Amino acid sequence: MKRSPGPVNGPPEEPAAQPIDRPLETEAERRRRRAVFLRELAEARELRARVQPRRTKERRMREALRMRTFRI
Repeated sequence: MKRSPGPVNGPPEEPAAQPIDRPLETEAERRRRRAVFLRELAEARELRARVQPRRTKERRMREALRMRTFRI
């Protein structure tokens, strides 16, 4: 008696990914999103500086040393 092949133990196959139908964003929209991102990044850095002042001081000192090293 032959056994029929059972289900394969693997992830189920998914259909090919369909491209998302959305209009291309304009340059102004891209700049607006970028400005928001950079603002949030700056806020996060300020928060980190307040929460971890010792690390911030060390980072500033290392950066100053690095800048001093490459001055002519």
